[in-house]
Amino acid sequence: MDENKIRELYAQNEVQQVFTNLQSSSSGLSDEEAAERLKKYGANTIKKAAAESEWKTFFKNFSSMMAILLWISGLIAIVSGTLELGIAIWLVNIINGLFSFWQERAAKRATDALNNMLPSYVEVIRSGKKKQINSKDLVPGDVFVLQAGNSIPADARIISASSMQVDQSALNGESVPESKTVKYDPGEGSYAESNLVYSGTTVGAGTARAIAFATGMNTEFGRIASLTQKQTKTTSPLTAELNRLTKQISIIAIAIGLIFFIAAIFFVKYPLAKASIFALGMIVAFIPEGLLPTVTLSLAQGVKRMAKKHALVKELNSVETLGETTVICSDKTGTLTQNQMTIHYLWTPANEYHVTGNGYVNNGQIELNTKQLWYEENLDLRKLVQIAALDNDTSVQPNKKGGKPKILGTPTEASLIVMAQKAGFDKQKALVKYPRLRELPFDSDRKRMSTIHRWDDTHYIVLTKGSYSDTIKQCDRIQVNGKIRPMTEADRLRAKKANADYASRGLRSMALAYKIIDHDVDVNKINIADAESNLVFVGLATMSDPPRPEIYDAVKRCHQAKIRIIMVTGDSKLTAKAVAVQIGLTSDKARVISGNELDKMSDEELRHALKDEVIFARVAPEQKYRIVKNCQANGEVVASTGDGVNDAPALKQADIGIAMGMTGTDVAKDAANMILTDDNFASIVAAIEEGRAVYSNIRKFLTYILTSNVPEAIPSVLFLFSAGLIPLPMTVMQILTVDLGTDMLPALGLGAEAADPDIMKQPPRKRSEHLLNKGVIIKAFCWYGLLSSIISTAAYFFVNYQNGWPNVALAANGSIYMRATTMVLGAIVFTQVANVLNCRTNTVSVFKKGLFKNKNIWYGIIFEIILFFILTVTPGIQQVFNTTILTMSDWLFLFLLPVPLVLLDELRKWLMYHHKNI
Repeated sequence: MDENKIRELYAQNEVQQVFTNLQSSSSGLSDEEAAERLKKYGANTIKKAAAESEWKTFFKNFSSMMAILLWISGLIAIVSGTLELGIAIWLVNIINGLFSFWQERAAKRATDALNNMLPSYVEVIRSGKKKQINSKDLVPGDVFVLQAGNSIPADARIISASSMQVDQSALNGESVPESKTVKYDPGEGSYAESNLVYSGTTVGAGTARAIAFATGMNTEFGRIASLTQKQTKTTSPLTAELNRLTKQISIIAIAIGLIFFIAAIFFVKYPLAKASIFALGMIVAFIPEGLLPTVTLSLAQGVKRMAKKHALVKELNSVETLGETTVICSDKTGTLTQNQMTIHYLWTPANEYHVTGNGYVNNGQIELNTKQLWYEENLDLRKLVQIAALDNDTSVQPNKKGGKPKILGTPTEASLIVMAQKAGFDKQKALVKYPRLRELPFDSDRKRMSTIHRWDDTHYIVLTKGSYSDTIKQCDRIQVNGKIRPMTEADRLRAKKANADYASRGLRSMALAYKIIDHDVDVNKINIADAESNLVFVGLATMSDPPRPEIYDAVKRCHQAKIRIIMVTGDSKLTAKAVAVQIGLTSDKARVISGNELDKMSDEELRHALKDEVIFARVAPEQKYRIVKNCQANGEVVASTGDGVNDAPALKQADIGIAMGMTGTDVAKDAANMILTDDNFASIVAAIEEGRAVYSNIRKFLTYILTSNVPEAIPSVLFLFSAGLIPLPMTVMQILTVDLGTDMLPALGLGAEAADPDIMKQPPRKRSEHLLNKGVIIKAFCWYGLLSSIISTAAYFFVNYQNGWPNVALAANGSIYMRATTMVLGAIVFTQVANVLNCRTNTVSVFKKGLFKNKNIWYGIIFEIILFFILTVTPGIQQVFNTTILTMSDWLFLFLLPVPLVLLDELRKWLMYHHKNI
């Protein structure tokens, strides 16, 4: 039978019929029967999707397209006779794979620790006696007890209840608690049946007994978790882009190798075997062996920086995906807002009072000091505060560690208690003076709650609070400036207008009223209808779940970065739009689409709506998933935030799923790519900035590493196309020295580069824009590469010029040739020193960013200079790499090389910054 039909069956049947269907009774099951059912239905737990084996995860880090290219590259090097080179390339691959595996394993351990919660217990009725058991041992047919603060362990039918209210925000995203009674009422929205409670939700107030009809994966919580686990994750944008780049580089390297092979045969007349080895060496030289470790290091550095900002990333590639985000589909409750109801205005027929952090402002003009017990000076406010505090079952317990106070009860009543405390009202003293005699609990029919107190020696007082529409009709009198008079139609219209005005701003209004009754009435026998009739209307208390303080700046930064935020919430349309407009998420013209309206829309209509300002309210789990999927169909890179089980399918489908660590459910955390350990939306913006920095750093690395390929290739071109008349200015081993030796550490330093100052003022990169784009090619080959080629080639000819060229032939061997090739290698190394500094920024001056700020780059520069020095002075190594000792004037020339190159590029950046069209 369909899950919805089963729910309806348990909701609509009488309690006795429910007992019969579940073969249970009000005395509960026996331990023997419960044990049998536990074998049949299994443990009451949410099963996680089968985890990928550690071995599979391990080998995955060695089988990407770039990793495969490096395995092949190493094999080519070994075949071409350079065993040491092949082993070095393979070691680079192995070290990178191990590092990547270690990073992801560390992230998984941190996530598991975050999800590792203490076992929960539930009080059940077994054979007529109360018994505490582990909630995982609960079975269908078990009768269990609920009270304020309890997590509900299973889907169940209420069989008795007193003032029961349940926070279902983890399941339906609705910030307002649902009232629960034995009587059936279908309610409004998802999971709103008045006599059903659901696994994963929390009791806000009251007490109840319920009988479980679904446990574990058969609950609504489990059903959504199952839906999440059936989804498969798509390839991350970075993985797809690296695969594309690998193909591009492979094609370029093979094409260059083929050209050099043909040229070596036809121009230099090399034998086939020698030409093959020469060509294979050039192929290896043009493959950026440092790309994979640089990408991994960039991602790892991003993960590390994000962890310090309370964002735990589970997969390395998720860091860069954040940087591509174009749309954030965000829940409202607990994500954009604080999930904490707060009083904003107190309204009496005589005036309106704005509630602030320190006091209350009368019509925005007179600030009243809370320490002076301001409400005592105003009879209407005094009565309103008195009702709010005394007609209230919620208590607020201070946190001894200085954190948020603990609320025992509903958020709505908590807001009234906090307001009264701010006013200086002492509830305990008031209860001594006006002891509570009876409570008329809240129910979903009346939508009111009343308490009866001793008022004086001859009177009782009835204090009532409830929804505006259901309370105002019980009032026939009104209190204005402390005086009671009959309520007129004009009074009702003014109150109605005030309530409508607050509703239009997304605020909830609660009406407060009272009446005095004589002592000759038996308060224990008075019925609810008589107690709550002929009330005196005092005023309204208006409240909302306020936005997080940091959300305003976070939204502003998203807009600057051209990132859209789409609110997807289970809350009402009015509340959703009011919050969205208040925090600057959308304009007042934004379209609000309800879950019911969404059901009637085709995917094409939805995709069209998603292109404009839009808010989604009263949505079900499957609908949020559908919204994310259609955003992606529009070509968007989607980040989806959430904390409840209802968010899990969307989190899994999204390009980047972001779960809340403090309030999030385990299902949401399992489905997400990233977890915010402080539940702070602003951390998402910081994470996006890091993601953009990672991609930018990979592109900077690519520019840098490709730059050296130009001066490496030009000497070979001169040799080949001069038919050998120009002796080879740079050997294959020297080329590989640059790629695998001197370039490696400075390139890795670029992976740790901080974000450029203007990175969050640029739009997200388009999917059609690739790592190896026109800008990278022009900068690497036609600017940095060209300058390096001119300088390194000039160094070769200058050494020969000092020794008689062009009057004598270019040296093909001997000390002059060794010095000339060493100078070519040295010129490339030292121009790369300038290039790595130049690549640190795109348009901003490197001096403005801080010339010495990235210490990793300077460690790399020092390393490459020392390595070059060792290559030039060490016997044995000199012969392998065709180098020799340089003169002091040679070293002076090399050390001065970076200065003009850096200054020249600073001029280019200045021109680009001030003239965008250049």
